[in-house]
Amino acid sequence: MSLAPSSEGDRHNKFNNEGIDPSFSSPPSSSSFTLSPQESPRPKSSSSALPPEQALLSVGFNQDYGCFACGTQAGFRIYNCDPFKETFRRESDGTGVALVEMLFRCNILALVGGGKAPRYSPNKVMIWDDHQNRYIGEISFWGEVRAVRLRRDRIVVVLEFKIYVYNFADLKLLHQIETFGNTKGLCAVSSGPTSCILACPGQHRGEVRIELYNQKKTHFVQAHDSSLACLALSQNGALLATASNKGTLIRIFSTVDGTKLQELRRGAERTEIYSIAFSANAHWLAVSSAKGTVHVFSLKPTTEEPRSEAMAAARPPSSNGSMASTFGGSSSYLLGASSSLLSFASTNAGSSLALIKGVLPKYFSSEWSFAQFHLPEETRTIVAFGPQKNTVIIVCENCSFYRCSFDATRGGEMVQLEYERFMKQDEAEEQITAAQMRSVK
Repeated sequence: MSLAPSSEGDRHNKFNNEGIDPSFSSPPSSSSFTLSPQESPRPKSSSSALPPEQALLSVGFNQDYGCFACGTQAGFRIYNCDPFKETFRRESDGTGVALVEMLFRCNILALVGGGKAPRYSPNKVMIWDDHQNRYIGEISFWGEVRAVRLRRDRIVVVLEFKIYVYNFADLKLLHQIETFGNTKGLCAVSSGPTSCILACPGQHRGEVRIELYNQKKTHFVQAHDSSLACLALSQNGALLATASNKGTLIRIFSTVDGTKLQELRRGAERTEIYSIAFSANAHWLAVSSAKGTVHVFSLKPTTEEPRSEAMAAARPPSSNGSMASTFGGSSSYLLGASSSLLSFASTNAGSSLALIKGVLPKYFSSEWSFAQFHLPEETRTIVAFGPQKNTVIIVCENCSFYRCSFDATRGGEMVQLEYERFMKQDEAEEQITAAQMRSVK
């Protein structure tokens, strides 16, 4: 089992005299960024891999999916999603950064070394202030850091069997959590300012632990029979989505009491789920997998008022020719378009079979995806929702970037709007050569 600094004096924690302002009130600039709420897939090294894949060590979105960060064999890079462009990079001495965790669009980053020539130990989390161009904090552990999650008030560090929660302002250790074996570094933290919610593996296979820090409550949810493969929280932390290593079902739970709200079916064959992401309004869920398909699911409203509105919208027109209930004006904007509510009642395959759910096998009663995008290449991917309405961002291990849109009324196959390559072949080759030369020295 991996160990971390003890709370007695936090001997392995280092912090500069100035500390960190947890409000980060300085205005965003072109060199500001944030964190991904899901696992950043680390490419598996292969002798046949292309140079860009060898140079790329990790990819992760920030909290609002506005940009993504890449850890490379020579440092790290930050990219904006819409419009797509490289914001900046910090690469110089040929030493690698395995994990890069951003905090919205401020100048603070959490970095973990890795690659052929690590910039610093994979057992350390370095807090980097890009505005000051220096490290302002350091946390050391006895084991390898698997993931880091950031909030404005918390730093969450994930090891294989343990998770540590620190206060951002002074790096004081606040909480330690024992987990089931967690080599993927699974952990999700709500990004909204009003509530602090954390979800991570429990101490049993397929179990999820939910920490409601504001309420000082803990829930345990037996989400799956097999091991967890992926999990994600909605922005406000109210909803939890999980997938097991079977990769056929995605389950949605309420974090308030652990109730299962919905069961979504990706497909019938086993596969690996790479990432899960909620839309900002929690009306949609995106999932990417090893099958080379990105799925978008319609989520059911979670309060009685939206549920009744959705049911009314799904009814046939009344005898006078008007709909029993309509959406429009500001309410349509706040609810995310009426189609997102209609879709769960009329478009998801599972809902049309709801009346005979008790007769049909479970395969037919779960809900199928509303929209899909088929990648033209086999590669690991992470997925998120773009800032434009009904758009999905896909970032691939082979350095491909896609921006797609889906029809919120009809669903079906998504339309590709943009394609880019974010690490060029010659740049990757230079990184690998520099890393190889450094390793020889």
